Amino acid sequence: MNRPLRHIAVFCGVLVLALLVRATWVQFVQADELANDSNNRRVKIEAFSYPRGNIIVDGQPVTGSTTTSGDFKYKRTYKDGAMYAPITGFASQGIGVSFLEANYNKLLSGKDDRLALNRAKDILTGEKPRGGDILTTINGKAQKAAYKALTDLKAKGAVVALDPRNGNVLAMASTPSYDPSAFAAMGDASKFAELDKDKSKPLSNRALRETYPPGSTFKILTAAAALEHGVISDINAKTDAPAPYQLPLSTMKVGNDVKGAPCANASLKTGMQWSCNNVFLDTALKVGKDKMRETAEKFGFNSEIYDKDLGDLKASKSLYPEKLDKPQTAMTGMGQGSLTSTPMQMAMVTAALANDGKLMMPHVVDELRGPDLSTIQKFEPKQMSQAVSADTAKKVQEMMEYTVNEGTASKAKIDGVTVGGKTGTAQHGVDVNDERPYAWFVSYAKQADGTSPIAVAVFVDPKDMDIDRDEIAGGKLGGPIAKAVMEAVLKK
Repeated sequence: MNRPLRHIAVFCGVLVLALLVRATWVQFVQADELANDSNNRRVKIEAFSYPRGNIIVDGQPVTGSTTTSGDFKYKRTYKDGAMYAPITGFASQGIGVSFLEANYNKLLSGKDDRLALNRAKDILTGEKPRGGDILTTINGKAQKAAYKALTDLKAKGAVVALDPRNGNVLAMASTPSYDPSAFAAMGDASKFAELDKDKSKPLSNRALRETYPPGSTFKILTAAAALEHGVISDINAKTDAPAPYQLPLSTMKVGNDVKGAPCANASLKTGMQWSCNNVFLDTALKVGKDKMRETAEKFGFNSEIYDKDLGDLKASKSLYPEKLDKPQTAMTGMGQGSLTSTPMQMAMVTAALANDGKLMMPHVVDELRGPDLSTIQKFEPKQMSQAVSADTAKKVQEMMEYTVNEGTASKAKIDGVTVGGKTGTAQHGVDVNDERPYAWFVSYAKQADGTSPIAVAVFVDPKDMDIDRDEIAGGKLGGPIAKAVMEAVLKK
């Protein structure tokens, strides 16, 4: 072969090799990326080619599939869609997928590699393919109690309930909500657009994705920090915190919310009982910004709450700022200033304290199951940290239980049950007097053996409620909600 022909042959060989490499790249590398792209039309069509697997609560599906016309053979349906939307998310032919529908899209649509044997069996038997199922940790009665209580108030808000022992999410409600069925079909994109433009933000998951100043519910963490770092050892000993409390380096004086409460120089326990701002401002200042932040971070602050092994939920970062002066540090002691938290984060703080200081990673999926009911993956509880010592946690429990029995958190009291709780009213806005305060409530309930099967955080934004500003209080608005959710779990 002459030289020009050899060059042409070599060139052709290189070209063929390049094409083969490109084909391999598309088949094995880009294919996986495309398969995970919910905006890819082929992926969307495949996702609705067969009945999707279901999302299960208490053994019963809260999702379904129904036949439809066009390229998409099946459409997603939802039972009690608005109530479960913060958990299920949506699976829409036109919009895509979100939350559990997105995180486990391959499993639900039957494309997960772990379902290969099921797919092969379907081909051999002629059975219609179907996706796998997600068994959640959600307690249906608790979820219903949370959602109903929020909707009865006609309030924007959120509820998160956790099992402190293992991190199971028992309830996660957000209002106002939306029904994912409303835009499940290809032609329903305009309905999604309407929801997206709604100023009340029904598509927003307030339990996980929105952050707010936690107000006085944060005092339980301030107390834990003071005890853990030895700033206070006796919760019954008087402090030297005057009332009203003058912020350091400032002319500003901070008063207390409960008129006539014995807050001047009150002990930590009395300060918790009556939510005395002066006690916790002074306590945070004495603990110092670094140790306050260190303790907050052990409870999950300044971290994105997500674990790749449990990958079923992701919460926005709750922030305890690094650069604080003395007045700002003091203000964090009562959950104000530049401190922000998701309802999930405050539920985690409460759960860790109820669990003797042990913080478990929250998760909403218990098991992944094949269409033949075989277990594909079982999720095991995972500890995040020992946020504080058991001794510190038990002292905070004592104060929280006293606050329910003899103080401002009495709305959460349940006959025959040991309940700990803390109220919160959080100012916000550029001028805090211009905006209605947020109402918070955190609590837990104990069993006879001293362990707690549930911890709850309630957040209420009363901006659009028909209620006087003076009536906005965490105990009044959030306490009954927390009680209803705890009773649902305790079956009272």
